[in-house]
Amino acid sequence: MSFIRPELRAALWQYRETAAGAAMMLLGLWWVLGPGGLLGWVGGALALAGGTLSFVGLQKARFRLGGGGQGVVQVDEGQITYFGPLGGGAVAVADLKSIALIPGGRPAHWVLSQPGQPDLQIPVDAEGTEALFDVFAALPGIRTERMLAELQNGPAHPVVIWSRGSLRPEHQRLH
Repeated sequence: MSFIRPELRAALWQYRETAAGAAMMLLGLWWVLGPGGLLGWVGGALALAGGTLSFVGLQKARFRLGGGGQGVVQVDEGQITYFGPLGGGAVAVADLKSIALIPGGRPAHWVLSQPGQPDLQIPVDAEGTEALFDVFAALPGIRTERMLAELQNGPAHPVVIWSRGSLRPEHQRLH
């Protein structure tokens, strides 16, 4: 018998990294303000690490839109794989050309493009999409806050979140 309602448990689980970071930060601040000395130095480092974990956890919580959507996403050794009810596919992270968020259909979809392959469309609420946050955050030049804002607001039209290099095709160079 559980004393916590399932909705509350799901909400707490969504913010688990943020809560762990806040607890670390409070413990670190308690050590800094309490005995001091060597424990104060360790407490300062712990508070700093807890603040960082809270910040990253808050971003990850904003990225998670809950599961229960169609399909399953798996990230393994530099490859993103989507298993959907009507299709799926795989994209190598090193070969990613662009990432877009398109509003067509309910819910919105991530569109992962790579050269010479068909685009991979992943619903934002598919099981396992929280693993995409770490992959996306590691891409060079991505603006994480912009990505999270577009995801939370629901774009009115397709939005390119990240692209590698120039969007202009090679055959359309100016010089």
